[in-house]
Amino acid sequence: MPAALRVLTLFLASIGRSTLGLCRATGRLVIFAAVTLSHLVRPPWYPGEFGQQLLRIGYFSLPVVGLTALFTGGALALQIYAGGARFNAETVVPSIVAIGITRELGPVLGGLMVAGRVSSSIAAEIGTMRVTEQIDALTTLSTNPMKYLVLPRVLAAVVSMPVLVAVGDIIGIMGGFLVGIERLDFNAGVYIRNTLDFLQPVDIVSGLVKAAVFGFLLALMGCYHGYHSGRGAQGVGRATTNAVVSASILILASNYLLTEAFF
Repeated sequence: MPAALRVLTLFLASIGRSTLGLCRATGRLVIFAAVTLSHLVRPPWYPGEFGQQLLRIGYFSLPVVGLTALFTGGALALQIYAGGARFNAETVVPSIVAIGITRELGPVLGGLMVAGRVSSSIAAEIGTMRVTEQIDALTTLSTNPMKYLVLPRVLAAVVSMPVLVAVGDIIGIMGGFLVGIERLDFNAGVYIRNTLDFLQPVDIVSGLVKAAVFGFLLALMGCYHGYHSGRGAQGVGRATTNAVVSASILILASNYLLTEAFF
């Protein structure tokens, strides 16, 4: 076989292996998600575990989401004012800050911050349980690991993320408001009126729907990579990294698809 043909064959073979590996991983993830959702309608349920995960995923994530939204709103107001000044359009600052926060920056940045905090935590926790054979012990005790470990975390993330994003939206708009009246010499009443006049229900609803989808994705990826973690500390570390990376990529990709669907 000529050398050029051998190189081409090896190149095509590597592409084929990568494609098959991607299809295999996608299929495993889809089956994992389908099995998780199927447990929603089948008892038993574990409300205590669900409540605990609501506290850990939702309440404890509030400080990081709030601080992110606050500084993002303030920086957005400064940037829009600087850009609008070139066209004598400084008055658009309140409306653009409100629309940008509720439609895009609130859910996306909130999702990414919670993914960094929650996906890694879930993957590390479940991965450690896999390494120490606690998941096998649950099966031995006739407790379905998917129902006891995965479903409460996914459901808690889906429920808590819209609440987190709604609070983050308020804080982000407040951050823009504070910068507007303190640094950019806006009148407080005019700023609030412009915000309310231009903000529409679809802007808020679209962001909350995105937040629920992002919550599902970030919790699912944490559970999936933790559940299929390799053995040893290295396997748990790899699962944690893969959970955050894959959750972040899926959040950004799904954000585009949802924006296309809404607008």
